[in-house]
Amino acid sequence: MKESLEGKRFGKLVAVEPTKMRKNGYVMWKCRCDCGNEILVESRHLKRGTIHSCGCMPKIRRRQDLTGRRFGKLTVLEDTGRMNDRSVAIWRCQCDCGNIIELPGNQLLSNNNKSCGCLAKPPLKDWIGKRFGDLTVTSYAGKINGSHYWHCRCICGRELDVRQSNLMSGRTKGCGQVRRMEEKNLEGQRFGELVVLSYAGKKDGAKLWKCRCDCGKEVEIRQSNLLSGHTQTCGHKSPLDSCHFVDGTCIEVIASKTIFSNNTSGIRGVYRNRKNGKWVAQITFKGQTLYLGSYEKKEDAAKARGCAEEELFDGFVQQYWESQGCNQ
Repeated sequence: MKESLEGKRFGKLVAVEPTKMRKNGYVMWKCRCDCGNEILVESRHLKRGTIHSCGCMPKIRRRQDLTGRRFGKLTVLEDTGRMNDRSVAIWRCQCDCGNIIELPGNQLLSNNNKSCGCLAKPPLKDWIGKRFGDLTVTSYAGKINGSHYWHCRCICGRELDVRQSNLMSGRTKGCGQVRRMEEKNLEGQRFGELVVLSYAGKKDGAKLWKCRCDCGKEVEIRQSNLLSGHTQTCGHKSPLDSCHFVDGTCIEVIASKTIFSNNTSGIRGVYRNRKNGKWVAQITFKGQTLYLGSYEKKEDAAKARGCAEEELFDGFVQQYWESQGCNQ
């Protein structure tokens, strides 16, 4: 004989009487809730305790016991017995700093909270005076967009605010000025008639170097102009100032046999192609560069260049001086 549920209580429900209805093979019982509502419930749900009310009481969520567990700097002490508006249990926790706080279990399990809030406060006593590369921390600069910043002084004298994470990781070790000066130390180097004496600072964003010209004059020159070869003197009159130009061609230059310092072959107009290893001959005349061919031997390229000079330069120079009434 089946056990009768009539008159028995299941949470807020009391079984009144069985009905002739069946669901999934189980008898549907008419039940009255403490709130006054009447509902039909399968007998199995009553016996198993899966239904406790007509719906007026929120479902009891099964939750894991967090007592004694650790989340960051927090250790769970006990269940407060209370729930938030989302029916999530609230737990009492103790932080390593000694503070006691209460947090919903979902915030602990998701690692959204790892302290009572003390992690948001910078450890001032551990940072002021510390050295990170060329930087020394002088004071706390505040919190910006969720990141801590520290006011630091570089060995070059410049002061700046640096993100705490960049100091800890070693990503920022200086203001950048010292490093940039070390990357391009031009002291003692020669550029044309200029010899670099010392770094002269920055002006309008450009680095300046103090240089001495062969004429004895000292000037400050932009680093970019030195490296590009744009400036090679202090500005005194150059031999080119007295040159004669015809159709963009300098008579003195083409008549000269001078080989420029950037020439690696030792022959004017001849260079080696790095891709195929052949020697290339070319000549520039009246603003145009003419290709004279590629050769396996440097001597052949030099011969081609010499023939082109005889054909183009010699007659051109002679004709110019004759037009000037000079006998060169």
